[in-house]
Amino acid sequence: MPFSILTFCGSLRAASSNLALLSAAERLAPDGLVLNRYDRIGDLPHFVPDLDITDHLPEIVIDLREQVARADGLLFAVPEYMHALPGSFKNTLDWMVGCQKFPGKPVALAHVTSRHAFAPVQLGEILRTMSAEIVSEAGFSLGLTSNAITPEMICTDASLAAIVTRHLDRYQTWLSRERG
Repeated sequence: MPFSILTFCGSLRAASSNLALLSAAERLAPDGLVLNRYDRIGDLPHFVPDLDITDHLPEIVIDLREQVARADGLLFAVPEYMHALPGSFKNTLDWMVGCQKFPGKPVALAHVTSRHAFAPVQLGEILRTMSAEIVSEAGFSLGLTSNAITPEMICTDASLAAIVTRHLDRYQTWLSRERG
């Protein structure tokens, strides 16, 4: 039975380098690992605790939580804006807090650039607070200095494709050990 990884791009930009990274990861995923992207971050309402009760929960939030609950793991590719996480992505995390299946959920973090110093630390702290299982051996950075990339550039560059493939293989191995 293949493992299902739900991916999240933390950027809403149409030509996002993080979106390119996730698109490449979908193409490079090993057999037995299926990556599906959650692409409704920009549609989520602002998190309001008063709505976070069963009979008032927006349908889109119910769908988000159901997709998170069904996934074997999550993969986040998130940029840093002004030394912080993008607001829309943080909003998504706020809505995930109420997901009963989130605690212990395996999460891997992917980065396009290694220049971000603040957002990765913030994201790690938030995920630990949410009781995620951060799979550090599956996390990676492409170490690029440009945001002008496409999925094709990653897939056709042997060294970049190898980074993505190696870490997806590690994620799959980790999930196999845990399921075993």
